Amino acid sequence: PTSFEQGVNHVSAVLIRFMLAMVPIVFLISGLTKGNWLQAGLLAISLAVGLTPEMLPMIVTTSLAKGAVNMSKHKVIIKNLNSIQNLGSIDILCTDKTGTITQDRVALEYHLDLSGEENVRVLKHAYLNSYFQTGLRNLMDSAIIEKTHEEEERSPDALGSLKDRYEKIDEIPFDFERRRMSVVVRDGSGKTQLITKGALEEMLAVCAYAQIDEKTVVPLDGEVIDRVRRDVDDYNEKGLRVLLIAQRTNPPPAGAFCVEDEKDMVLIGYLAFLDPPKLSTKDAISALNAHGVEVKVLTGDNEKVSKAICKMVGLDVRQVVTGDQVEEMDDETLTQVAETTTVFARLAPVQKSRIVTLLRQKGHSVGYMGDGINDVTALKDADVGISVDTGVDIAKESADVILLEKDLMVLEEGMVEGRKTYANMIKYIKMTASSNFGNVLSMLIAAAFLPFLPMTAIQILILNLIYDISCASLPWDHVDSDYLKKPRTWDASSITRFMIWIGPTSSVFDIVSYAALYFWIAPAMVGAPFSQLTDPSQIALFVAIFQAGWMVISMWTQTLVIHMIRTAKVPFIESRASAPVILLTAAGIALLTILPFSPLAGLLNLAPLSGHFFILLGAVVVAYMLLVSFAKVAFIRK
Repeated sequence: PTSFEQGVNHVSAVLIRFMLAMVPIVFLISGLTKGNWLQAGLLAISLAVGLTPEMLPMIVTTSLAKGAVNMSKHKVIIKNLNSIQNLGSIDILCTDKTGTITQDRVALEYHLDLSGEENVRVLKHAYLNSYFQTGLRNLMDSAIIEKTHEEEERSPDALGSLKDRYEKIDEIPFDFERRRMSVVVRDGSGKTQLITKGALEEMLAVCAYAQIDEKTVVPLDGEVIDRVRRDVDDYNEKGLRVLLIAQRTNPPPAGAFCVEDEKDMVLIGYLAFLDPPKLSTKDAISALNAHGVEVKVLTGDNEKVSKAICKMVGLDVRQVVTGDQVEEMDDETLTQVAETTTVFARLAPVQKSRIVTLLRQKGHSVGYMGDGINDVTALKDADVGISVDTGVDIAKESADVILLEKDLMVLEEGMVEGRKTYANMIKYIKMTASSNFGNVLSMLIAAAFLPFLPMTAIQILILNLIYDISCASLPWDHVDSDYLKKPRTWDASSITRFMIWIGPTSSVFDIVSYAALYFWIAPAMVGAPFSQLTDPSQIALFVAIFQAGWMVISMWTQTLVIHMIRTAKVPFIESRASAPVILLTAAGIALLTILPFSPLAGLLNLAPLSGHFFILLGAVVVAYMLLVSFAKVAFIRK
């Protein structure tokens, strides 16, 4: 399960355990003190319904749907709604280099022979290799073909109509173990050539000779190999990615060609490609870091090119770990290295996936961004897989999020939107959990000491319904900018602490309200204390006044606490709720306040309230808001 799914499961488990623990206690205390077990059972069932955050699925779904719509405006398409919150919880973003850090516009800068001179023959062989392959052409293949077409007018004899002058005989496709690919072609005279291009070490392993210039072919000995490596290193340190190209004339035609035929080849030159970093990348990485997200580059490119490019965009390149080093590490060692290393180079797909998995197991929420076949496994293993609209189909199928623009700045905007979505979901959970906890404590005290129920089952359900409708606007609420500065994950223990910390605060005022209603408001309206009443109609009126008063006070305190808890700042002054939240909460308060004066009052066993009650209500609300503010500040500091 992803971090979002784990968080929702943990929070749900906390609320269910709390309900299962408290409802039987209320049932027993009410039954033992009142002697009416049927009434106690109905009260317990009503409490169970009241404790259930039944609006949570709606709040979560609405928040996620609204987040998806907002993200689409930022060129971020959400395939899986749950991934919205995962996007906001990311604290490590692993990304491929090509097209994300760089401009995704690879250009063939040089096609050189081993003497360092531009050589049309090198470009010709590169073209034949790239054009005749049937696999997925990468950016370098496209750059080779484009460069050949540009040079065709200058060298028509060497480069003109190559695709018509040669026919393809066979192909040995690219794979991530060999890091090279080959084609076999034949010209009009019948001469056959095996042409191979690939990474430095993998090409040196299959070459036996080196063609220094047009006329000089020498054995590929240690001196030549050292020279080739120095040349490639020099280009790499300038940020150029280098492929080697080799050929073998008239290879033995023993059936279908295979990997074993890539041997005794003649190294003929270098292909140097440039994919410069995007101008926005450095600012995007700074923005991600400012929002608590660490960027790590996981690339198949060699370490020197990766180091040069990553250094240009401000990443820490003091330590670059290669795929060979990763292969030698056990999981514990690699986990430690993965947490402290920013750039990984020459990685195989399975190694990318392994790093992502180990970081997740360490407790990080990990996003992975890639668009190639070699990224598919890592995309699936991350908390949220991110691809781009121009990526290969299988990468887009494996991803949770699709970017319409391959830019880290777009992703940063999506992460912020994900945090807003989480913030509005967690507001409802914290409000409901703390409010319900306080209400249950109050019910326990009332059931033990009051001679009647403080609220009937139907009253509890009506109160809960109106309160939940008031909360329905939370997905449209504002979120403080300070809250968006770091990743947010679902933490059931934090919600439990908040519930235990804030909940009893409301219970204190419930007890004060009980006392004021029982000893002051209701006796003043009926004409005598409850203990002196004998007339059933007066007893019923006393109970109706008490229940109406507590129902109204509960609605005011529960609803206003939305504005208190929705922000860490001073509500209404430093941070104001959105218009939908203000309007719907005000409507909920108004509706329940006039309920005792409405024609429905008799059906709900409520009675109109006096002016003295509203003095009490004002005092309780002001004091409650002040105390909740102090408790909130204390909790944040704690």
